[in-house]
Amino acid sequence: MRIDFNSSPGPSLGIEVELEVIDQRTGALASAATELLGELGRGHPGGEHPKAKHELFECTVEVITGVCQTVEEARRDLEATIAEVREAAARRGLTLACSGTHPFSNWRDQTVSPNPRYERLVQEMQWMAKRLQIFGVHVHVGVRSPEKAVAIANALAGYIPHFLALSASSPFWEGRDTGLASSRSKVFEGLPTAGLPAPIEDWSDFEQFMETLVSSAAITTVREVWWDIRPHPDFGTVELRMCDGIPTMSEICAIAALAQSLVTHLDQLDDRGYTLPRYRDWVLRQNKWRAGRHGLDTDLIVDAQGNLEPLRTSIVELLDELLPTARKLGCANELARVGDILDHGPSYERQRKAAPDVIDEPTDLKPVVDLLVRELETDMVGQ
Repeated sequence: MRIDFNSSPGPSLGIEVELEVIDQRTGALASAATELLGELGRGHPGGEHPKAKHELFECTVEVITGVCQTVEEARRDLEATIAEVREAAARRGLTLACSGTHPFSNWRDQTVSPNPRYERLVQEMQWMAKRLQIFGVHVHVGVRSPEKAVAIANALAGYIPHFLALSASSPFWEGRDTGLASSRSKVFEGLPTAGLPAPIEDWSDFEQFMETLVSSAAITTVREVWWDIRPHPDFGTVELRMCDGIPTMSEICAIAALAQSLVTHLDQLDDRGYTLPRYRDWVLRQNKWRAGRHGLDTDLIVDAQGNLEPLRTSIVELLDELLPTARKLGCANELARVGDILDHGPSYERQRKAAPDVIDEPTDLKPVVDLLVRELETDMVGQ
């Protein structure tokens, strides 16, 4: 199978944000995406808004940017579309939030979006797809060649725990505390082509793997490979998909700045002749688990001898290393906000603080939903 890679001339940026549609009165998820998107699509070709899309369930609206050059440009793009979605939602007594999972709504109550692709997915995956009541943020960064995309994606795998812990925002599932920082990451891993990326040697190896999956009817298109990090041939990017939904725009942009700076840094190392690192699958798996379970307060395995480093320390060192690159990209201020997440606490901590001490019914977690709604509206954490 030949797969053309539409190379990007530079480290362009794209962001995808999966928004929860919330009933203002009850705080529960609301199956209203078709109605919202129908209104937003008026006046656009085909009646479809170019930057607000369906996702698997009707309780989700996905907002995407165009091809941007800077984090600031991507922020303006996202904010404009989210404002449109919020206005349409408000007219219906609805509002928006962004987190890895909804604190108490049940997946059994959700309606699948009217799209043959989603219907086929649910038919094939059954329970594994039906319970995908989860929400994420994806970041695309442009790269210049397919070989670079593979090398950079392999190197990025070592940073999955960094992005996952910083974005972790799914401590609750169906009204109960899971004990995890990110329950979303474990739910999503239930799909056979989701989770940690497969070990790929080069672009021809990627093409061969995709041919095997398509020929065996494991997938119908490359789009159905939902690895935490994947080359995206159509966009000419490396896509980072490991992040939970992120509650504030400033935090979304901080993660985007981290992604753009890190991909650019790795690209430059490759240009200088450095061999980009590869990581053992069992180390990647263990480190991802640690970040999903304990969030930022965990230790990462750093070598085959099992030596450990605090994840917070690793993130601080990474920010220092990437600062010169971020300055050249014009996102140093956004990158600095990663440090703010370390200081004021990630979303999973903030949600637990907002939860009542005793949870007798799932809906007792409405204060957590209210917190998430306020954070997205105000761009202020803990408000």
